Amino acid sequence: MSVSRRCLCCVKYLMFVFNLIFWLGGCGLFGVGVWLSFTQAEFSSLPLSFPSLSAANLLLVAGGITMITGFLGCIGALKEQRCLLFTFFVILLLLVLTEVTLVLVIHFFHEKVDAKAQAELKEGMKVYNSEPGMKKSWDNVQRMFKCCGVTNKTDWYDVLNGTLPSSCCPGGEEKCDEWSEPCYRKARQWLLDNIPSVLVFGVCIGVVQILALVFSMQMYCQILHAEKSFD
Repeated sequence: MSVSRRCLCCVKYLMFVFNLIFWLGGCGLFGVGVWLSFTQAEFSSLPLSFPSLSAANLLLVAGGITMITGFLGCIGALKEQRCLLFTFFVILLLLVLTEVTLVLVIHFFHEKVDAKAQAELKEGMKVYNSEPGMKKSWDNVQRMFKCCGVTNKTDWYDVLNGTLPSSCCPGGEEKCDEWSEPCYRKARQWLLDNIPSVLVFGVCIGVVQILALVFSMQMYCQILHAEKSFD
C-alpha cells in the first residue's frame, strides 16, 4: 500500500468516527427537542415565539439536520465518493454559517427579538375568550410558571375588560392575590436554568462540525489526487 493510500485510509476512518459522533450528537439534540416538546404540550397553542416552544422547535430542526448530515458524512467516508463528500461539505458549511449567524443575531439583537416575541404573545392573548385551545394554554402556562401576563398582569386588562383570568390567582377568583411576575421572563429563566448542559453539548458539536469540515475537505482532495494519479 502506497503512502498516499495509507494517508487516505487514516483520514477516511477519522472522518467516519467524527461523523458518527456528529450523528449521535444530532440524535441527542433531537431527543432533547422531543422531550421539551412533550413537557410544553399543555400550552402548545401559544405562538412559537414563547421561549420554551421556540427552543423545542429549534432543537428538533437542528437535531434532524445534524443527523442527516452526519449520515451523509459516514456514507461518503466509507464509500470514498467525491459527490457525497462534497454534498456533505456544502451542507455542513451552510449549517455552521447558519449557526454562527443565529448566535450573532441573538447576541446583538436580543432586545428586538424579545420585543417581537412579546408582541406576538400579546396579540395571541386577544383570542383568549374565543379560542378554547388558547385559553387552556394560557391558563396552563400561568399555573405552571406562577406568573401573570406577558410582561405584566395589566396585559390582561384590555383583553378581559380590566379583570384577570382565574389562572393568575393562586386562591381562585374569589380571593385573587395574583402572581406578579411576567410569564415571558419566568419562562425564559426556566429555559436558561434547565438547558446549560445542552449549550455545552452544542459547543462540543460545533467543534466536531469544524473538524469534520477539515477532514472532509482533506479526504476530498486526496481522493481527487489519487484519481488523477491513477489516470
